[in-house]
Amino acid sequence: MNPSFYITTPIYYVNAEPHLGHAFSTIVCDVAARFHRLLGYDVRFQTGTDEHGDKIAEAAQKAGIQPQEYADRVSGLFRGLWPRLNIANDHFIRTTDPEHIATVRLILQKVHDAGDIYLGQYGGHYCVGCERFLTEKELVDGKCPDHQKPPVWIEEENYFFRMGSYQQALIDHIQRNPDFIRPERYKNEVLAFLREPLEDLCISRPKSRLTWGIELPFDDRFVTYVWFDALINYLTGLGYPEGPLFGQYWPAAQHLIAKDILKPHGIYWPTMLMALAKAEGRPSDAYLYRHLNVHGYWNVGAGKMSKTLGNVVKPLDLAGVYGVDPFRYFLLREMTFGLDAAFSEDLLVERYNADLANDLGNLFSRVLNMLSQYRGGVVPEPLAPAEDAGALRRLAMKTVEDYAKHMRAFQFHQALMAVWQLIGEANRFVVHSEPWTLAKDPAQSARLDVVLSTLVQTLGDVTVLISPVLPETAGRMAEHLGMELPELIGLERLELTGLIPAGTRIAKPPALFPRIDTDKVKAKAEKAEAKAGQKAAPASAPAAKEKKKSKAPIEPAAELDYEEFARVDLKLGQVLAAVRVEGADRLLKLTVDLGEDSGPRTIVAGIAQHYAPEELVGRQVVVVANLKPVVLKGVESRGMVLAAVGEDKVRVVAPDLTLPPGSKVR
Repeated sequence: MNPSFYITTPIYYVNAEPHLGHAFSTIVCDVAARFHRLLGYDVRFQTGTDEHGDKIAEAAQKAGIQPQEYADRVSGLFRGLWPRLNIANDHFIRTTDPEHIATVRLILQKVHDAGDIYLGQYGGHYCVGCERFLTEKELVDGKCPDHQKPPVWIEEENYFFRMGSYQQALIDHIQRNPDFIRPERYKNEVLAFLREPLEDLCISRPKSRLTWGIELPFDDRFVTYVWFDALINYLTGLGYPEGPLFGQYWPAAQHLIAKDILKPHGIYWPTMLMALAKAEGRPSDAYLYRHLNVHGYWNVGAGKMSKTLGNVVKPLDLAGVYGVDPFRYFLLREMTFGLDAAFSEDLLVERYNADLANDLGNLFSRVLNMLSQYRGGVVPEPLAPAEDAGALRRLAMKTVEDYAKHMRAFQFHQALMAVWQLIGEANRFVVHSEPWTLAKDPAQSARLDVVLSTLVQTLGDVTVLISPVLPETAGRMAEHLGMELPELIGLERLELTGLIPAGTRIAKPPALFPRIDTDKVKAKAEKAEAKAGQKAAPASAPAAKEKKKSKAPIEPAAELDYEEFARVDLKLGQVLAAVRVEGADRLLKLTVDLGEDSGPRTIVAGIAQHYAPEELVGRQVVVVANLKPVVLKGVESRGMVLAAVGEDKVRVVAPDLTLPPGSKVR
């Protein structure tokens, strides 16, 4: 029987439409689910919407409709969004589902009958946005730190859960299981909460104040507090207590949340599960989840993505412009899981051009174009051994190992870095082996077969490895390469044999990721800012025109804003050849590979007095790639090599380790 894997998103509150934060959490769960399917796990992936409470009643009232109608409408937005982001959840749950209401009432009754729910009087600072009472320590200048509003003082009779009686048991469990909450910083944060005495949790609201909720089974004057209702969805979705899915998946439960709801999931929820276990006469840890995985915020400008603060990016706005897979890739590659990350359209475009267009797209295009040109599109049988080809295959196997380790630990950016290192090495293998040269020499035919076969098999490996993050792209690549779908292959087969048999006929490749014109993106952004009255015309424009007219020496700007600097397209190049320019003591003609489909560029560099031509061959250099072509001593130069200039020395600028040609320099 295959091992099980159960992953859940936070259950999203329907007081507003879905935004980037929701999309990220759900995409992460989708990636984790797809990865575990590659491992051969029996996977269940659940998401859904939380639909009761004060904020929903308030939002419905403002909209002039009933709470159920409001919840139906917004929940439908969430449900409809996920397929459009290539998200394939197995179940979508709503807290207004009859099955969920029945499960909540069943658990409430069990915990109440076991003596862990009691009626009491309470007064406190209540935040409508958080839907909970805040302590004096949590207030900042008398306001809720998340919603920037003063709470309301409320005194009323309510039911309470004896959460404090499970404090030490929870501390003990966390210390015995150090990865119960991960990354570690959030485990430490929960333990810091638990150093203070844990108050009992108010779990009801009187109907005199709120009717939109699940009625308590033991007192019809009250409805259930939203957290005690919402958190139970993770059990409801598996058919607790007797459904077959519950027994299969709950022992493998993994929750994923953003850090703003750490306390409810890291303290309320495990103590509720301990109380349920006690009520059923089970060990206290019988129902505890396997892991709580916590990610940071996406920051736009000065603050996190927030419905309350209004700085919300609608995920489909950018996914629709640049493609769903590039959008997914950017989110998983840009954020170090657990930490905050910056979001902007510029960063997305930069990552698209550098990683997807220059690296992956270029490798796919150049390999299959060479296969078409030199072998009629037929994958050759490699007969001659080759050490460099073997090294690339060994790296592929090491990449599979590292990738799996990072993916299991939710270190998605590191997993993708490992895959892109393999892609980079494959691009370097192209440069090193020079298939275009081998194809000219019949004596090198066997060597060319080895090179092309090795590269095609590497593309097959990459196709499987990227499939959890870029499922649509991986499907297109697999179809074009004549492979099975990645989810039918799995990771184990990557370690056994090549995925694409010799003799497979492969057509010329489509363009996976056409480069994005960054100037157009910036122009669009500047136009939008100008329209909003947020940005004046650049003060440097008249000065630039004047300089062009006078042809005076151009002085460096005292200050340069990012938009101006970002117009310079800096790329990493590999020098393939270098010769002196006749009649010019200072000039070298360089042939530089920038990872472009059009082939290497010719660049003239004024460094002949500091480098012999043979010193530069094989070296990497930084190139200004969008400089207008110029003719120097009869040679057209398409770019400029950057160099550091001292009093008597000039040295080319280069990275401290080898990276793929065409890598973005920033």
